[in-house]
Amino acid sequence: MTDVRVPDPPAIEFGSRRGRLILLATVLASGVAFLDGTVVTVALPRIGTDLGAEFSALQWVLNAYLLALGALVLVGGALGDLLGRRRVFEVGMWGFGVASLLCALAWSPAALVGARALQGVFAALLTPASLAILSATFATKDRGRAIGAWSGLSGVTMAFGPFLGGWLVDAASWRWIFLINLPVLVAAIAVTRRAVPADAGAGAGLAKADVFNRVDLPGAMLTATGLGLIVAALIEVERLPAWAVIVSVGTGALTLCGFVVYERRRARPMMPPELFRIRTFTVANLFTVVVYAALTGMSFLISLALQRGLGYSALAAGAATVPITLVLLAFSARVGALMVRTGARPLLTIGGVLTACGLLMLSGIGIGTSYLTGVLPGVMVFAIGLVFLVAPVTTTALTDVPGARQGVASGVNNAVARIAGLLAVAVLPAAAGLSATGAMEPGPLLDGVSTALRIAAVSCVAGAVIAWVGLRPHDCKVTVAGQGTAS
Repeated sequence: MTDVRVPDPPAIEFGSRRGRLILLATVLASGVAFLDGTVVTVALPRIGTDLGAEFSALQWVLNAYLLALGALVLVGGALGDLLGRRRVFEVGMWGFGVASLLCALAWSPAALVGARALQGVFAALLTPASLAILSATFATKDRGRAIGAWSGLSGVTMAFGPFLGGWLVDAASWRWIFLINLPVLVAAIAVTRRAVPADAGAGAGLAKADVFNRVDLPGAMLTATGLGLIVAALIEVERLPAWAVIVSVGTGALTLCGFVVYERRRARPMMPPELFRIRTFTVANLFTVVVYAALTGMSFLISLALQRGLGYSALAAGAATVPITLVLLAFSARVGALMVRTGARPLLTIGGVLTACGLLMLSGIGIGTSYLTGVLPGVMVFAIGLVFLVAPVTTTALTDVPGARQGVASGVNNAVARIAGLLAVAVLPAAAGLSATGAMEPGPLLDGVSTALRIAAVSCVAGAVIAWVGLRPHDCKVTVAGQGTAS
């Protein structure tokens, strides 16, 4: 049976009331998903105390979410294209709410890790669907602005997460960092049903079996298995014998190689090879790998350093990164507007260099470090760097992708970001000498964090080089007529 193509609804203007509501719905939902990637970091010390979790278990609390999200976000993007973006978006929101409730009710580290993995599954549905909704519903001339606003506001939620989490942990309980998701998701669902146009998807007219045959579940399982084996070996490296670590990493690497071979032979691959023939898409994803690995690793480690190393309360540790939120909120939209004149190349290069400088400044944190002189300057420079890269990298990844591939392309970019963060949380502590048993002592913890932040800074510099070499001066510029220039 051939595909039945159902035309998408007419394009919507960014400045219209409906356009603002669509942006609100997508930001609320994806913001919750992004928030739960960072809000938990500030709560980890309290979770460890309440549930009796060691350092390696805390790594799993963060990585279970990232592993499920990274492995399945491509499936989520494909489902959105096939079944309809709004339908998949709503299912993702409902499921994420249920998983958040289970996280709040967790009675052991294992129960929390399982619920976090379930959160990742449903985040893999709503995250690519939200971005695909923006790409499909807004007029071409407004698409970059809409995606830029979505990226900037979502970045604000990520940056605001540690402060919100710290306040909730100190004022109530770490369980409230998950319960707070519920009213936000209810509001997002209500706005979605009111404003987001329904779309049939490319699978309209197909039998259910045909639709799900086009969803690459074997590819997702290969990805999850390969990444899981590698991450488990890195996190549990001190508990496992050397041969077990080697076997686990080797098997994981072979499984990922098998994924690549399988995708190349599959008629409808989860990760279409033709996407990587689009230069801007490929460069943006390479940039995402190295930079988002550094950003996630920093978010995970800095909260532990401030609380366990410098004795901050959860609220104080969260407040320490509030300048990031303020800077993103104040300047993200302006950078999005600037990109249409300068292109993405200089912005991503500047962003990579500035985030690296901020991380190097933060690597000087030690016992007795003052916030005003030893923490705040690095946080501010890091925040300014984020402004130059958060929105531009997302726009760059999608700017030349055909409309029919927007869902899958956004899924790939999200998967790359989450997988980069997943590996960073496993690799950086091990590379910096942080152990599962001794890493929570102030001295070794701060020394290890300093080393990890320097490694992360090198990664950000690599991102700047990738952007400068891989992109052309006109990429993501907009002509007077409002159309993107040729790449």
